[in-house]
Amino acid sequence: MHTVVVGTSGTTAADVLAVARGGARIELSGEAVAALAKARGIIDALAAEPTPVYGVSTGFGALATRHISPELRAQLQRNIVRSHAAGMGPRVEREVVRALMFLRLKTVCSGHTGVRPEVAQTMADLLNAGITPVVHEYGSLGCSGDLAPLSHCALTLMGEGDAEGVDGVVRPAAELLAEHGIAPVELREKEGLALLNGTDGMLGMLIMALADLDTLYKSADVTAALSLEALLGTDKVLAPELHAIRPHPGQGASAANMLAVLEGSELTGHHQDGAPRVQDAYSVRCAPQVAGAGRDTMAHARLVAERELASAVDNPVVLPDGRVESNGNFHGAPVAYVLDFLAIAVADLGSIAERRTDRLLDKNRSHGLPPFLADDAGVDSGLMIAQYTQAALVSELKRLAVPASADSIPSSAMQEDHVSMGWSAARKLRTAVDNLARIIAVELYAATRAIELREGLTPAPASQAVIDAVRAAGVEGPGPDRFLAPDLAAADAFVRSGRVLSAVEPVTGPLR
Repeated sequence: MHTVVVGTSGTTAADVLAVARGGARIELSGEAVAALAKARGIIDALAAEPTPVYGVSTGFGALATRHISPELRAQLQRNIVRSHAAGMGPRVEREVVRALMFLRLKTVCSGHTGVRPEVAQTMADLLNAGITPVVHEYGSLGCSGDLAPLSHCALTLMGEGDAEGVDGVVRPAAELLAEHGIAPVELREKEGLALLNGTDGMLGMLIMALADLDTLYKSADVTAALSLEALLGTDKVLAPELHAIRPHPGQGASAANMLAVLEGSELTGHHQDGAPRVQDAYSVRCAPQVAGAGRDTMAHARLVAERELASAVDNPVVLPDGRVESNGNFHGAPVAYVLDFLAIAVADLGSIAERRTDRLLDKNRSHGLPPFLADDAGVDSGLMIAQYTQAALVSELKRLAVPASADSIPSSAMQEDHVSMGWSAARKLRTAVDNLARIIAVELYAATRAIELREGLTPAPASQAVIDAVRAAGVEGPGPDRFLAPDLAAADAFVRSGRVLSAVEPVTGPLR
């Protein structure tokens, strides 16, 4: 099994995906253990002094004015975890919780939090045992980090609350820890606070969304090319020299992908023969511009994710010179903004894909295709309602594109009077990404059927490879009406699994 070694720095997005989705094992480096011990020594020294230090010998948030006596500090740390584990609503997905836990461990191992080495090791042991705390949908304002979600994880570390075992059954955390020989953690000064104070949930969801969108954007280039081909459109607008004079990198990459898919097609440009068109519609002609803008948005979001991965987010933090200082680095604004930005780009990509699908189904705009791609229009409805479903998904994407990060609700008796709502931005982006896969699947279903209805004209070899793979996956081709939902579900699974790319890239080479 793949192993991820956690040091004081250098954690990558690939590491996060390996742990969250791939079940990779975790080891702590010697460097990380030494840094943990050094920072803990500083916290222990401060705890022994009479001068109050936030998070070490005081209360939290609006209650930070109270100095806590030594005999009550262990109780203080337990209480912050218990009281902050106040989430409600549906359970959050296992992969999100694993990403959340791993990213908090990454920051703990930086040596800036003051957590003991044995606490970090227990965090790694939980992940390695496949124990997943029950975390709920609601409870984070994205400032001071993802408090409630992280608290539910810390609660499991203490042997309290509920968690899911490797068998998928939710049980008391104490039972699961005992089965795996993991001793519950007895928290000491600062440790409860250090386990709760980070942007780990929103960052983990950003990293996973970027991985999914990398596949979906390439797949969307393929389906856009198939639609252009099915509509007898021209591929001249994809010429590299046209995109070189507007040098947005994503646009050039998207156009190059489409051109690679269409190479060798007998369908492109045939509209000039019998029904001249000076230009194709925007949804066809401007596909690289829209998809390309989304790609460039992803590039910016990836840069933000890399910076956040390189960060040690906690409050207070232990600095290299031994100072322990309060700060505002837990504010989720940098991550929240790009999560919302991605939701906008996703909504627009879904919208332009739906417009191409609608064009394929409209006999007045499809240049010779049967109405709704039906076998016997009137008796058969064809893909009429598949487009309805796609339109409903697009409408939902537009609602999800409303930015969460533009909102703020004061909390903690006005101490935390401006919050990022980054967790909410991440949660709605996950829904948007899921819906985008479904939208691309409907376009794929329509475009492959439309190409097969163009009898006498041979599609591009790459297009034919996609059609063959889709049919082999159980997505049926043209014919009389049938129960459509299973076909759409199969197309969705085909897109989501990356099989669009595995079908086309042996012909085109790797897409960009």
